[in-house]
Amino acid sequence: MTRIRPVPSSDGVTLALIDFGGTGHPLLFCHPTGFHGMIWAPLAAHLADVAHGWALDFRGHGDSPPPASMDFGWQGMADDVLAVVDHIGVVDDGDDATDRIGAVGHSMGGTALLLAELRRPGTFSGLWLYEPIMIPRVEGMGPRSNPMAHAARRRRPHFPDRDAAYANFAAKPPLNGLDPAALRAYVDHGLRPGSGGRGGVELKCTPEVEARVFEGSVSHDAFDRLGDVQAPVTVAVGGDGGLPAQVGALVAEALPHGRLERYPELTHFGPLEDLPGIAAAIRRALW
Repeated sequence: MTRIRPVPSSDGVTLALIDFGGTGHPLLFCHPTGFHGMIWAPLAAHLADVAHGWALDFRGHGDSPPPASMDFGWQGMADDVLAVVDHIGVVDDGDDATDRIGAVGHSMGGTALLLAELRRPGTFSGLWLYEPIMIPRVEGMGPRSNPMAHAARRRRPHFPDRDAAYANFAAKPPLNGLDPAALRAYVDHGLRPGSGGRGGVELKCTPEVEARVFEGSVSHDAFDRLGDVQAPVTVAVGGDGGLPAQVGALVAEALPHGRLERYPELTHFGPLEDLPGIAAAIRRALW
């Protein structure tokens, strides 16, 4: 049975930590910007025979509130990862659970895992990351506009009901390629009753919060420090040719124990598109 545990993090945030259950060593799933931990439930089910699955709602996502300061720099996401890792180490069965914890991260979630490992080396026994976002610094290049933030602020936040939201997302890119079980989890757990007497349902991660998270992606210099990561890391990239795939390949090259996997048939949302295939890839990498 899935259980939700409250876990204190930094800046006044109490995280929602989801316990999927399962048999084996702990495996932490970290979601991308704008999503939430329950999107991993269908994938975690494919791994329940080898892993005790956990997932968090990052600050401002799902059932975790935004930080008091409304600062969404990604070091705060690393705070969230380390907070739940410490909690898992206390409650998971067996001794020295945190010495055996593996993790799966998608986009922002992958970056947060690398930031956490850089801050506390040896936290993870291994990482499987799909298109982590780490932009190399280019000398002489100043701040740039963030098209993802602009797009997020234009997102439709409100729907008549969950079925209408599901139909909307299933009809057009980028979410129309998701496995139906993953899309259903996104809709069922990513919306709440409409506020302000509007009725209907609205996104838990508001367009403004999502935009601020995208803007916070440049708040760290982790790419320059990837050579310090000693954990084995598999970096997977899709075949849509987008910037996240290009950056993912550079991340794998910069890691001392990095390995690149290519999935040409998948997009940036690959972990939610091919659940059996991604589960098999995680098994190969972490067990």
